[in-house]
Amino acid sequence: MRSALLELAGISKSFGGVQALRAVDFALNAGEIHGLVGENGAGKSTLMRIVAGIHAGYEGQMRVDGREIHFHSSRDAISAGIGMVHQELSVAPDLTVDENVFLGAHPVNRLGIVAWRRMARQAREQLQDLGLDIDPWARLGDFSIGVQQLVELSRVLFSGARIIILDEPTSALSPPEVEALFDVLMKLKRSGRGLVFISHFLDDILKISDEITIFRNGRRIATTPITRAIDKGWIIERMIGTGREELEDSYLRDIKLSSRPAAPVVLEAQSLTLAPAYRDVSFVARAGEVLGVYGFMGCGQLELARTLFGRLRPDRGSFRIGGKIADFANTSAARRAGVAYVAESRRAMLFSDEPIYKNISIAVLGRLSRVLLKPKRERAVAAEQVTALNIRPSNVEAPLRALSGGNQQKVALAKWLAHATRVLLLAEPTRGMDVGAKEDVVKIVRSLRQRGIAIIVFSTEPETILSLADRVVVMRKGEVVREFADMVIRKDRLLAAA
Repeated sequence: MRSALLELAGISKSFGGVQALRAVDFALNAGEIHGLVGENGAGKSTLMRIVAGIHAGYEGQMRVDGREIHFHSSRDAISAGIGMVHQELSVAPDLTVDENVFLGAHPVNRLGIVAWRRMARQAREQLQDLGLDIDPWARLGDFSIGVQQLVELSRVLFSGARIIILDEPTSALSPPEVEALFDVLMKLKRSGRGLVFISHFLDDILKISDEITIFRNGRRIATTPITRAIDKGWIIERMIGTGREELEDSYLRDIKLSSRPAAPVVLEAQSLTLAPAYRDVSFVARAGEVLGVYGFMGCGQLELARTLFGRLRPDRGSFRIGGKIADFANTSAARRAGVAYVAESRRAMLFSDEPIYKNISIAVLGRLSRVLLKPKRERAVAAEQVTALNIRPSNVEAPLRALSGGNQQKVALAKWLAHATRVLLLAEPTRGMDVGAKEDVVKIVRSLRQRGIAIIVFSTEPETILSLADRVVVMRKGEVVREFADMVIRKDRLLAAA
C-alpha cells in the first residue's frame, strides 16, 4: 500500500457567489501520477490552486503527510514541498534561460555570490533531460512558447518538491518533447514523489496516469485506477455526458477531409523563406475553407503565421492577398488588408485586468471613433459578440481574468470578428481547452467559414487540426512535406507525416 502524501476532505470554494468546488474529496499517494480531467470551469485547477496555496479561503480539510494544514500563500506550500506549474506561463522573458530555470533560487558560492557558470551548467543538464538542448545564456523571450513551457517545467520538476502539480504541461509540446517529459515524470514517480497531471489531452492522461479523477460542475464525478476498461469514450461521457458526437470524431475516429478546390484563392504564398525558421514554403488558402498547418514544435509554423501578419519579414519569396502582393511593413498594414491573427498566447494579446468589452473593441477603435473614445458604442459592439459566441459570464464589464481559459479564447476571437476580416490566422486556437470549449471553437470557426473567410489554423495538436481543417499541409523542420486533401485521415497519419 502506498502512503498518502496529500488528502483533501470536503473542499468547497466560492468566487463571488459562484460555487467553484462542492465538497470535493481527493487523495494523492507517494509514487503515484494522478490524472485530473474535466471541462473548463469544472474545478480541477481551482482545487490544485488551493493545494498550492494560491486560494486561501475555502471550506474543508487538507492534510499533508497526515498532518492537517492550511496554507495562506504559495510560499507556505513551497516550504511544505509542493510545486506547481501553471497553465499560463509565469516565466520572465527578458531574463536568460538559466535564470528562469533557477528563478528565485539561484545557486551561490561560499561568498554568497551567484555561481553563474554552475547555474548555466545545471540548467543545460536539466533541460537536456527534458529533450531540450539550447544555450542557457540566451534570452528566454526569444524562444517559442513550447521552449518556455519546458523551462518552466524544469524549474519545478527539479526543485526537490515532493508533491508536483502540472497544469496542462504538454499543451505546447510536440510528441518527442512529451516523451522526454514522461521519462522524467516516471523517474520522479519511482523516487516516491506524488504528481498531479491536469490535462485535456486524454491520450496523455491514459498513458502516464496510475489513477484518474473526473470533475464536472465543481464536483468529483469519479476516481478510478487506469485499466484497459478506461478509454477516451468512457472519460468523455463522464466529463460532459452524451451529445458531443461531432467533436468526439476528432478523438476517436477517422476524419473525412473535404477541401474546396474550386473556391477563389484569397491568400497565395510562393517560396517564402525566413532562415532558420522555414524555407521555400508555398501554399494557397481559399475562401470558405479551413487550411490546417500541422507540425511538431519548432517546425516553423508559428514564424510563418507571424510573417503573414506582418510581425516578421521574409528573407525571400512573397505572398498575395486577393491577387495583390502583400509586402506588410507592420501588423497595422496587415490589419488594413483584412488579415487577423489570434496568437498562441492569450496573455500576449489580451489584457487580463481590463473589462471584456475593452478587449473586444480594441481592434475596431479606429472605426468607432477617430478622435474621442465612445465607451457606449464599444460596449454595444462587445455585447453583440458576447452573445454570438456564448461567452460566459456575459457581463461585458467583467474583468477578463474572471473568465475561464476557453472563454478568454472566445474573447480573442471576438476581437477580430468585429473587424472586416478576409484571412483569419489562428495559432493554437484550442490550446489548454477542454472538450466542451473546443466544440464551441469548432462551431465558431465553421460559422466563419460559411461567411467566406479564408481560415488558416496553425497547431501542434492533431486533434485540433482534425476537428477544424478541410485541408491539411504538414511542416517538418521548416519545410512543407505533405498535403492531405479529399481523403480519410486519422491522427496517426498526421503524426507519421510530421
